[in-house]
Amino acid sequence: MVKKKQKKNINTNQQSFFFEDYLSTNQKFNKEKKFIINEDRIYILFFSFFSLILIFLIKIIFVSFQSSTYSEIINNKYNYNPTRNDIVDRNGVLLSRSINAYHAAVKPNLIKDKKKFLVKIKLALPELDTQYLIKNLNQKKYFYLKKRLTDTQRDKLWKLGEKGIFFEPFQTRVYPHSDLYSHIIGQTDYDNYGISGVENYYDNYLRDKKNAGKPLKLSLDTSIQYLVKNELEEAMKIFKAEGAASILMDSNNGEVLALVSLPDFNINKRIDLKDEAFMNKITKGVFELGSIFKTFTVALALEEEIVDTKTIIKNIKNNIKCSIHEISDIKQFPEAMTVEDILIQSSNIGTVNIARKVGEKKYKKFLKQLNLLNSPKFELDEIGSPIPFNWNKCKLETISFGHGITTTPLQAATAYASLINGGKLISPTLEKDKNNNVNFQRIISEETSKKIKDILRKVVTDEKGTASLANIYGYNVSGKTGTSQYYDDENKNINTFISFFTASNTNYILLVMLDNPQIAKNLIYNYRGVKIKGTRNEAGWNAVYSTGKIIEKIGPILAINNKEVLNHHVVKKTY
Repeated sequence: MVKKKQKKNINTNQQSFFFEDYLSTNQKFNKEKKFIINEDRIYILFFSFFSLILIFLIKIIFVSFQSSTYSEIINNKYNYNPTRNDIVDRNGVLLSRSINAYHAAVKPNLIKDKKKFLVKIKLALPELDTQYLIKNLNQKKYFYLKKRLTDTQRDKLWKLGEKGIFFEPFQTRVYPHSDLYSHIIGQTDYDNYGISGVENYYDNYLRDKKNAGKPLKLSLDTSIQYLVKNELEEAMKIFKAEGAASILMDSNNGEVLALVSLPDFNINKRIDLKDEAFMNKITKGVFELGSIFKTFTVALALEEEIVDTKTIIKNIKNNIKCSIHEISDIKQFPEAMTVEDILIQSSNIGTVNIARKVGEKKYKKFLKQLNLLNSPKFELDEIGSPIPFNWNKCKLETISFGHGITTTPLQAATAYASLINGGKLISPTLEKDKNNNVNFQRIISEETSKKIKDILRKVVTDEKGTASLANIYGYNVSGKTGTSQYYDDENKNINTFISFFTASNTNYILLVMLDNPQIAKNLIYNYRGVKIKGTRNEAGWNAVYSTGKIIEKIGPILAINNKEVLNHHVVKKTY
């Protein structure tokens, strides 16, 4: 009994010992386990938090990269390898550049909720066709959501966060000045090949990788281009003209600083340009330019020493009958006039009499030398050709005062530049410094050139001249007016004034042409110090008026931009 009870006690004690031992051990284990669990939780939380931050940062970087603006791409912040070189003006102002752009495409199989996707897309780009979207979303085929996205459109699509939207990169050409150079710069096709204008003419140069980083520098001046265009637009409003055009050229080297033809168009948008309204009137337009040809007649007669400026030409009162034609003047002139007065006052009959003294053979040769009978050479493919004609009876007579012969304003301006620059036959160009080392052929003597310049100055300053409205103080403006009819429409006029003026010892040729202008009845002219209303529709009352406004605006810029003059007047420090 005793042993049994003892055994029981022993067992009880053992049991108690083991239980307590278990409890104490288990409690200790639980505490360690609890500590381990808590520590794991901290690690997990820390790792999760760090991961979220990392993912967030990656997302920000990714989105910011993808939503970068065109300006950032242009500034080479990202991978940018242009397929074409830039085009800049004479001062380095950007005229054309290739940039990275995108098409948006969709893979329907990656879109989980197509109804929700459709709603989001329509909110982002409401202009998209709903039926087009529904049709293509119900198919598995990869399709284009929208091609040639704008920056804004691309950003909107990126913000949707849809993995089923893909962006295809490509390069496109952008023109920062929109319509300012539409008739010059031209356009490229969707494969970035030039199709018109300078883009087409210089396509090989612009695409050649050897020229990478070497922009094509044109002779144009953006500030002047803008001012000329602005004044032409104003002239169209004042005179209700159907169009207008102008070209500004350095008479010494043929560099074109401005070339405007209105109406124009936005070259960032590809449109059908079959409409003749969008024709480049300066290079492609072919017109009878009227009395400006009288200058060529007088210049040749002076060069051949057939007449001098003071030579008296008689029988000016009488109309000239030639075959079935009768040549007359728009107003009554004296019986006899000097050669310079004939040009100053623009007498048709007087000019015909001078041309007859010169003769057809010499006159024809002179026009060929001036490149007035053939297509001009210029850095554009949009070039017009004078309408061919036969030198039959009376052709010499009519051509002498600008009728019965067509030419482009580009050719006319170039010919005038050659007459007043000392007599050297220049080549017009859109490329900066292209003609710097060219030895131009002499076509008339310096003496004859000076005589022509003196006469044309009097066209502006003489009380009987036809261009007094262009007598802008400080620029010695000279020139010749031309009022003529369309060669194929007698009801329409082409009014032209070819002028030259001096800015910082450089002579510039400026041609201004208005297409079918009307009388500006409400315009008050300051005519030789007298204020009068508009009652006439000749070039002297519209093209000349507009020329004066243009010279007032661009003259100071031409003077400032002349680096040779500025360098000449720099005061050097002396020590």
